[in-house]
Amino acid sequence: MGSWDPEKGSKGKKKKSDSSYECEKPWIPWLLPTIVLANIIIFVLMMYTNNCPKNNKGSKGKCVARMDKWGALQWSKVVHGKQGWRFITCLWLHGGLIHLFANVLSFVFIGIRHEQQFGYVRVGVIYLLSGFGGGILSSLFMQHTTTVGASGALFGLIGAMCSEFLTNWTIYTYKALGVLPHIDNFANIGGFFTGFLLGFVLLFRPQSRWIKPQHRPAVAAVIPKHKPYQYVFCVIAVLLLIVGFGMGLLLVFKGANGNKHCSWCHHLTCAPTSKWSCGY
Repeated sequence: MGSWDPEKGSKGKKKKSDSSYECEKPWIPWLLPTIVLANIIIFVLMMYTNNCPKNNKGSKGKCVARMDKWGALQWSKVVHGKQGWRFITCLWLHGGLIHLFANVLSFVFIGIRHEQQFGYVRVGVIYLLSGFGGGILSSLFMQHTTTVGASGALFGLIGAMCSEFLTNWTIYTYKALGVLPHIDNFANIGGFFTGFLLGFVLLFRPQSRWIKPQHRPAVAAVIPKHKPYQYVFCVIAVLLLIVGFGMGLLLVFKGANGNKHCSWCHHLTCAPTSKWSCGY
């Protein structure tokens, strides 16, 4: 009987009845490529309607200002305007070609691998909720900036990749933040931890020697589908997600400023140097 490794595939011929892994046939990714295409189309439309780059003059150019009309995340509009939908719409906007290109590359090298292995439903949930979680943290600490981009959602996929490795480490053969100005690392941090927790909930796999009941020989020992620690991780992650989202949204809509309770947190998103000023 050939051995099986989720990362390397089968070593030798493998019978269907010996299968212990639910997703032997990878999904054909379509969701994340569609998101990439949508991001590109929206970026082109935004640049065209805003007459960019002619109107773009740094952070105060009309291109930046008009991103607000496209759904960019702004604390004042979320809290005072009750426009919570901006937590999601900001994920589809980008501040420039470099920003868009970096996110597209991240989709290709990180996101598509996830979708191939776990399908579009779970990856889509992680993507949206991670972006949402990143937006919540950003609104608590970056209240005077305009936030756009899918970086929080992408960091969520990275976090999910980390937790997926931890919760499924027994079936693997091989075990093995920027501080620039105008980069919203709070969205990235929030997205990363949201995705990290969601990975424990949505991406855990069966044990390597588990066999489906319909394929299990009568003499074969019954092996539990999942290990107890996987269930423990899942329950803890669900509780943390509920508490985190609940408290985060409550604080955001109450107008709380996270920097008032954390005097050093602003350094996470910008470290002042002789080349630039962070504005604090």
